[in-house]
Amino acid sequence: MNPLFVESVGMLAPGLVGWAASQEVLAGGRPYVAGPMPPTVATLLPANERRRTTATVKLALHVAQEAMDQAILTPNRSPKEQGELSVATVFASSGGDSEVLDKICTALTQSDRPVSPTQFHHSVHNTPAGYWSIATGCTQPSLSLSAHDGSFATGLLEAAALAFTEAARVLLIAYDLPLPFPLSERRDIVAPFAVALLLNPVATERSRATLRLMQTRSESVDRLANAGLERLRAGNPAARSLPLLCAIARRENRRVVLSNDGMSLSVDVTP
Repeated sequence: MNPLFVESVGMLAPGLVGWAASQEVLAGGRPYVAGPMPPTVATLLPANERRRTTATVKLALHVAQEAMDQAILTPNRSPKEQGELSVATVFASSGGDSEVLDKICTALTQSDRPVSPTQFHHSVHNTPAGYWSIATGCTQPSLSLSAHDGSFATGLLEAAALAFTEAARVLLIAYDLPLPFPLSERRDIVAPFAVALLLNPVATERSRATLRLMQTRSESVDRLANAGLERLRAGNPAARSLPLLCAIARRENRRVVLSNDGMSLSVDVTP
């Protein structure tokens, strides 16, 4: 596949608060400690919208804003105004807003079925994409997808296809939160994790790494030597991105295998 260039990264997880603070940990220069996450606040949104947002929306918008801030891009300005291509988006999540779905399911078990209109509004899978559009005024193409444990790899493939088709930057946002009980008995997600990658089909002075993607027959997925990071990688679908993020942080020239769900996604990473 044609090369794809990573221009900026946003991330948030226990012990990994922002790309700038996390690079040393991901590169192995500092031990990983799963510390508490700071509160996520969707500062891009107007106050009224901000009050209605859920933890899932705030997590997705938090890392998206971090990636955009690094790139010094303004998503709601036209290419003519900012001298840049507009930003399309791909949102990837294994389960969407499970807290809202749990509340709706609980309401449906009650005699009067008191489903909140706000909860129903938040139950669709593309809610974070909708709030991103509200927050930024961006009208560029956007896609929201789910592919179980392969959601990040699938999102990366979709973002690459969109970038090459539209000849434009694409912001990929992958995110998942632990499920509430009793859903957690069926699917255990160990901790929150979100990552955003701003991808460009053209090399620029901002490029941090070059990616070449290739789908192959099933290969062994990359695992991490650090036990804490490996537990996070294996325990959150969005965190399956960690081997790729480690390679970018280490400025390594290597191949990363992200998914082995039937087909593997191999990513050749060049600093």
